[in-house]
Amino acid sequence: MSVSPEPAERRVAIITGASSGIGEATARALARAGLSVVLLARRVDRIQALAEQLGDSAIAIQADVTDPASLIAAAARVESELGGADVLVNNAGIMLLAPFSADRHADHRRMIETNLLGAMNATEAFLDQLRSRHGDLVNISSVAGRTARPGNAVYAATKWGMNGWSESLRQELHPDVRVMVIEPGAVATELTDHITHPGAKQAAEQMYEQMAITSVDIADIVAFAVTRPRRVTINEILVRPTAQP
Repeated sequence: MSVSPEPAERRVAIITGASSGIGEATARALARAGLSVVLLARRVDRIQALAEQLGDSAIAIQADVTDPASLIAAAARVESELGGADVLVNNAGIMLLAPFSADRHADHRRMIETNLLGAMNATEAFLDQLRSRHGDLVNISSVAGRTARPGNAVYAATKWGMNGWSESLRQELHPDVRVMVIEPGAVATELTDHITHPGAKQAAEQMYEQMAITSVDIADIVAFAVTRPRRVTINEILVRPTAQP
């Protein structure tokens, strides 16, 4: 898979949830592809360490996708220091699997605010920059945005919501902004670490241990998609482990 930046000047990519998993791997892949990367996450120590590894092509900004003010401040800094964003990768997300019940209300709200509203918050903050620079919006969704199953009702709802929102934006924003949705299946990340329901956690960990692909696999696909010639938009990519039913 050939990856090379189309424009002569260095483009700027914003990555939410860049402190680990797909976000960290995507930052590395885009830096290798010749983009400057802006690492957004709550865990500032991790993104600062990553920025130091990536060198002059990376800066770290502490931000929380559930806090619009922090994203607006990050966008202002990007515009001031780098001229604006060319790519936004909405990657931040959590997966708190459990049977649906009232006592999981806090988990439900947290997933909705992070996975769906968080992506909207980040897009609101950077949309003017993407429009003015004819940029790319990349939303990391999930196979759960296509197929729901017992125990992932709210997580699936956030990803189905992201898919519908992305399709509407694709139609609204073209040709100024290319909108792309990446839908991974099981990927070895920290997602399963945060599950608190014992049965759901055990089942998820067993499945992921048997078949999960790597964050690098998804990052390479993101890098490929955003480095296509401007005349080409890869709107939707579904990526499952070969072993996943």
